[in-house]
Amino acid sequence: MNILHTFLNLVAPPFTFISLFLLLPPYQAFKSFLSLIGFLFTENVDGKVVLITGASSGIGEHLAYEYAKRGACLVLVARRENLLEEVADIARYYGSPDVITIRADVSKFEDCRRVMNETMNRFGRLDHLVNNAAITHLVMFEDIADIAAFRQIMDINYWGAVYLTHMAIPYLRYSRGKIVALSAPPAWMPAPRMSIYNSSKAAIKTMFETLRVELAPEIGVTIVTPGFVESELTKGKALNAQGKMELRQDMRDALIGLVPVETAEACAKAVVKGICRGQRYVTEPSWYDVLYYWKAFCPEIVEWCYRILAMPAAGASESDALTKQALDYTGAKYVMYPSSIRSAGGGKAD
Repeated sequence: MNILHTFLNLVAPPFTFISLFLLLPPYQAFKSFLSLIGFLFTENVDGKVVLITGASSGIGEHLAYEYAKRGACLVLVARRENLLEEVADIARYYGSPDVITIRADVSKFEDCRRVMNETMNRFGRLDHLVNNAAITHLVMFEDIADIAAFRQIMDINYWGAVYLTHMAIPYLRYSRGKIVALSAPPAWMPAPRMSIYNSSKAAIKTMFETLRVELAPEIGVTIVTPGFVESELTKGKALNAQGKMELRQDMRDALIGLVPVETAEACAKAVVKGICRGQRYVTEPSWYDVLYYWKAFCPEIVEWCYRILAMPAAGASESDALTKQALDYTGAKYVMYPSSIRSAGGGKAD
């Protein structure tokens, strides 16, 4: 057995490089052809039923509007009923023929069961399931005071998507529908102060890549990777060291720095377009794709940049990170951040 592994250690790398050299050109040509087909034959969601979690604000809210403009019926799920109703009214204005709102916590299995039951009782079908609900934290792992309180991140970000997806599969198979899962660049980029959030998004990516294999061809799976997009997360709403939600815009600035933040409207428009074209992956903005190659080929450089730029020097305040200082000195926040997230008073209130 050891001889076999030694043989594979010697043969596998050159075989892989030669195979990629020969196969990549025709493979990319085939992918381009499929993209053209998707562009020409976009799915019509008029009258179809779309369930969106985390729909009360941010990306989820604007996904609802984009689907509404295409004539889809909507099931909007979140914990804040008053904001859900506002989103529902706007979605109806944009053209959705039927919208229901369900106040629920996706981290609770029984709430997810109730969401699915109410959806089927109202519409009798489900065509798209959009797993968008998520929360984050902005604190170093070793500074967490109550680690047990951070279980809620995995419960909402990962298990919430898993619960609803498991319940939805029979209905999606019947309609030959789609599952949409929102991951994030930290699924493969080691962004500091977000260790547990990063893990939840990595779990989402791996889970739904596996489901793509298991459920094809009856159910399509689209994995969405939004970069820094206008939302409560980029506004700085995150768990603190005690596991309580608060606004930490200083930590937000240290994380984002001089990276431009896209509007939720622009992101949602690109995402829904990609979903209807049947894309396996949607990265928005698309330039974030290059970060994957940096991480794959130069991981040490990526880690070095995070340590130097996004983390303060030893003994310094967290707000002394070079990324935040650059943002403060240049005033770039007023150019690169949407107005709704520049200050604690912007955007929607709880």
